[in-house]
Amino acid sequence: MKTRFFAATLALSTTLLTACGQTQPGDAEPNSAGPATAPVVLGEAVQRRALFGDLHVHTQNSFDAFAFGVRRTADDAYRFAQGEPIAHDGGFQIQLQGKPLDFYAVTDHGEYLGIVRAMSDVTHPLSKTETARSIFGADAVSPGEAFRRIGISFVTGNPIDEINDREAMAAAWQGTVEAAEAHNQPGQFTTFSAYEFTAMRALNLAEAGALNLHRNVIFADSAPSEIMSTLDSVDPADLWRWMDRQREEGHDALAIPHNSNASNGEMFALATQAGEPLPEEQLALRRRNEPLVEITQIKGTSDTHPLFSPNDEWADFEHYPVLIGSNDVLSTPASGSFVRPTLGAGLMAAANGGVNPFEFGLIGSSDTHIAAGTYVEEKHWGKFPLDGSSARARNSIPPEGGNWDSPAETHGGDPHAGATASYYSASGLAGVWAADNTRAEIFAALSRRETFATSGPRMQVRFFAGAYEHLLLDSSDMIEMAYQEGVPMGGQLVVSESPTFLVWALQDPQSAPLDRAQIIKVWYDDAQTREQVFDVACSSGSQVQGALRCADNGASVDVGSCEMTAGKGVSELKALWQDPTYEASQAAVYYVRVLENPSCRWSTWDAVRNGTPPNPALPATLQERAWSSPIWVNPISES
Repeated sequence: MKTRFFAATLALSTTLLTACGQTQPGDAEPNSAGPATAPVVLGEAVQRRALFGDLHVHTQNSFDAFAFGVRRTADDAYRFAQGEPIAHDGGFQIQLQGKPLDFYAVTDHGEYLGIVRAMSDVTHPLSKTETARSIFGADAVSPGEAFRRIGISFVTGNPIDEINDREAMAAAWQGTVEAAEAHNQPGQFTTFSAYEFTAMRALNLAEAGALNLHRNVIFADSAPSEIMSTLDSVDPADLWRWMDRQREEGHDALAIPHNSNASNGEMFALATQAGEPLPEEQLALRRRNEPLVEITQIKGTSDTHPLFSPNDEWADFEHYPVLIGSNDVLSTPASGSFVRPTLGAGLMAAANGGVNPFEFGLIGSSDTHIAAGTYVEEKHWGKFPLDGSSARARNSIPPEGGNWDSPAETHGGDPHAGATASYYSASGLAGVWAADNTRAEIFAALSRRETFATSGPRMQVRFFAGAYEHLLLDSSDMIEMAYQEGVPMGGQLVVSESPTFLVWALQDPQSAPLDRAQIIKVWYDDAQTREQVFDVACSSGSQVQGALRCADNGASVDVGSCEMTAGKGVSELKALWQDPTYEASQAAVYYVRVLENPSCRWSTWDAVRNGTPPNPALPATLQERAWSSPIWVNPISES
């Protein structure tokens, strides 16, 4: 079997193992080939280590952060990531739990970048505008209405002329770049110049609710003097074309969609709103420029939903059910909002002769708006100053003098507190496998999709596919051989026989022990996408007889004290696995999910400290988790 496997694989070695962004059929000309710096090559001997970071961080230069009282700077953000304490604008000091992070990027909203801060400065010309006076002036009577108009203007792509100061925005962007350069320490701590392209489609302009189409744009090293935002175009395809032009000018970049869970299916749509198929040129643009998706962050997780994964017992995890910028609950979830069904949609597109635009890897990040991500449940400090200021503000303890039968406080209609803030997650982090802590190495890892996401803990996950012997698990050079005889997460494999998958996970010593490792398979068959979850490594030591699940390891958590069961779970999981449902003629995509033992959600930690029962409307516990980037396994073409 191994001989035939390698014969098929090595014969196709120039085409079958690729990293996202490499020129593919249907892509544009080679000089717009996307951010990938090198293909994944079978047999490469590499030494890479897990690095952790956050590629989604806001400061006072974001219009909404400043409006809600944030005064932290990019310098504050980078100091926090390196372990220094900084001020929380809710009125207390905060500090990163555990070791310093390895990489960090400030990604302020490109729309009106730094403008609201400038309007508050009485020495700045923007403070004399009507918009500024309505917010900061002595006779200001409608700041809320003014901020609503600002939001609507970039959602619709119709700038407010008097504050559309491109010179001021360029100066703010230059400050962002300078801060990244000042804090970048090759080999020790890596920073990237970055920003958020805040595309949305309005559903309810009166309420400012909108469908999320946001992307973070990360520059590999050098950055342009000006950025593109929705004040230039609200169409993400125009952003991708702009990125192609920047790449030609020496500014390599990639874009990372986030909060697809709040897009009502539009983030990963294959058709226009009118129902027309998207042109292949646009799909190729996406594949070239967006090799990654942010699967988890403070506004929830975008892996899947019980509606689409009814046989996945862990599908109902940290869902954020409201529209961006409002308290409006989303309607029935759409498949184009979630990663797992979208991977299937990509296979469907390819099976029907089209371009698969959804060959993406996975990361997590925070989307903090206070310069400091909240990654640890016990130390959750919110997204904005208000919800971070107290447990009551985030609705995790009962209203003053009341109980959980009393209505939740509205906090003056602020959508970033109360009921909405209670849905926030203490999440997440991006993991990469890189040879060194430098921009070049980390960006290369991001581009080739050798990445993983966690909901906060720094657990390490590796995933390979190839022709592996079972003795590999006990080998001292297991990882080196895994690279030499297969491909890592993010790679593609063309085979004639079933590959063997290597799964390895290591516990974060500061978090809960590991419960199990799972492989999630997605495929397209009989004109529909399908999925299956397989438990492949069990802390309990065995699977239930005749089932696809591990036996229960007996771990639990006391929600009255948040104490976890001692002696349950493991620090390491590893396994070699072959797909019992494999079919040689069928394309499939596989990725790993690793689950910790149950632990208290942040809202329960709030309740324990307050001496009151947890909010019954919220999950009392959760299982922190990590997701690997996928591996695509394709059949050998008959042609």
